[in-house]
Amino acid sequence: QVQLVESGGGLVQAGGSLRLSCAASGRFFIRHAMGWFRQAPGKEREFVAAIGWSGVNTDYADSVKGRFTISRDNAKNTVYLQMNSLHSKDAAVYFCAQDYPEFRAAGPTREEEYDWWGQGTQVTVSS
Repeated sequence: QVQLVESGGGLVQAGGSLRLSCAASGRFFIRHAMGWFRQAPGKEREFVAAIGWSGVNTDYADSVKGRFTISRDNAKNTVYLQMNSLHSKDAAVYFCAQDYPEFRAAGPTREEEYDWWGQGTQVTVSS
């Protein structure tokens, strides 16, 4: 069983930065791709970023390219999402997710390809 715990959310002014963390339990974190998704009120959950098992390959939604960076520290069983130049459209609950297949070079961009999810962390952006 895998447990994912997000942290780092909060209130930030427009133009500011936050770094989200997702700590994963389980012995084989290093073998799995990870993703970040977000859900704003009244909207469907959407893909934000993904990273392959080794950390070499990353993928981003067009809306966050150039502003967000996903990374992972396999020694700490943790994946991060550095978010810069935040604006109101980035406000949402952010979820991390881990897939089941091992050694995927690239993280999936569809949420149905992920098997474990965290409880989410709220990001609020004030103008």
